[in-house]
Amino acid sequence: MEIKKSELKMLFTEQQIQTRIAELADELNKLYGQEEVTAICVLKGAVMFAVDLVKNLKMPLKMEFIRLSSYGSGTVSTGKVHAVDISLPDLNEKNVLIIEDIIDTGHTAKFLLDFINNNFKTKSTKFCSLLDKKISRATDVEPDYYGFEIDDKFVVGYGLDFDGYFRNLRYIGNV
Repeated sequence: MEIKKSELKMLFTEQQIQTRIAELADELNKLYGQEEVTAICVLKGAVMFAVDLVKNLKMPLKMEFIRLSSYGSGTVSTGKVHAVDISLPDLNEKNVLIIEDIIDTGHTAKFLLDFINNNFKTKSTKFCSLLDKKISRATDVEPDYYGFEIDDKFVVGYGLDFDGYFRNLRYIGNV
C-alpha cells in the first residue's frame, strides 16, 4: 500500500489540535497544581503532541523519552509490543504522565503501564493520548485524558506516520 499526500482527507486541522491541547493542558494544570511531574513521551509518534502539550504545562516538569512500537510497516498493529528503548530514571513516589500519540488496540499502553507498575511505586500515573480509537480496543486500558476519539481509520500527520512518512504534517488526516 502506498499513501499519497493528495489522497489524505483532513480529520483535524492544526488549529483544532492546538485548541484541544490547550484544553488538555488546563485540565492537567488543575490536576497537578505545582506538584512536580515526570512526563514520558512515547517515541516517535507522540513527539509533536508531547512538545506542544508540555509547553502549556505550568508545573515543575521533567521529560523522559522511550521507544515502543506495535506497528511494522503496515497500517494495522501487530499486537506485539517491541521495546526499542525503555530506560527510565527512578519514578518511585513521582507523578508520572505518559504521553502517547494514539491508543487503538491498547497493547502498547498496557505494556507500558504494566512496566511502570511492576518496576516503580509512583505517586500517580496518568495516561494522556492525542487520539483514542476505542473501536479497536483489545485490552481494558483506557486513557485518563485524550484529545480526540476516532473511528477505525488509519491516520497520519502531526507525528503519526506511514512507514516513516507524514510525521511532519501540521494536521491529522486519513485515506
